[in-house]
Amino acid sequence: MQNHNKTQTVIESGDHPVLADIIEQNISMIYELRNRALACRTREERIADGITVFSGRMSFLYMHAVWFAIWIVVNLGFFGLKPFDPFPFGLLTMIVSLEAIFLATFVLISQNRTSAEADHRADLALQINLLTEHEITRIIRMLDTIQHQLGIDNERDTELVQLEQYVRPQDILQEMDRAQHIARREARVSKSV
Repeated sequence: MQNHNKTQTVIESGDHPVLADIIEQNISMIYELRNRALACRTREERIADGITVFSGRMSFLYMHAVWFAIWIVVNLGFFGLKPFDPFPFGLLTMIVSLEAIFLATFVLISQNRTSAEADHRADLALQINLLTEHEITRIIRMLDTIQHQLGIDNERDTELVQLEQYVRPQDILQEMDRAQHIARREARVSKSV
């Protein structure tokens, strides 16, 4: 068993015989990277995440429903209580508005952090995909050379010829932009008709 952070779920080799060892290693690595990212948060980010997690639960909603009900009952003068914030509940409105501003800010702080982590993971995935594409192209070329040396005819396979070409990401992006531009133009034309 590998020694990992205590908060991490550790998967021992052989725990799940259906999964290959590399899959179990990858799962462990993913949890380790997530835990490392969580450990690197600043104090303010941890506070914002904690508030976001708490305010995203049903108990938070129930607590507010009870609070608002009590506030309204007291301030409508029921049970002979003297209202301290009579209808239309200006103080309650101000408190709820301030709470909404702060909660929205905490949620945005948490979202910005998780978005940065997602961008980091997307960059990693892109690098791995580019490396994989390069390696596969090399393998296809090697297999084509082996086929040629063994006398296997594949000269008429145009798809193989295309697959042997290196794919430049900027060419794909340019083609995607071109296709998107055409689709937008067609959508505008169809709307105007």
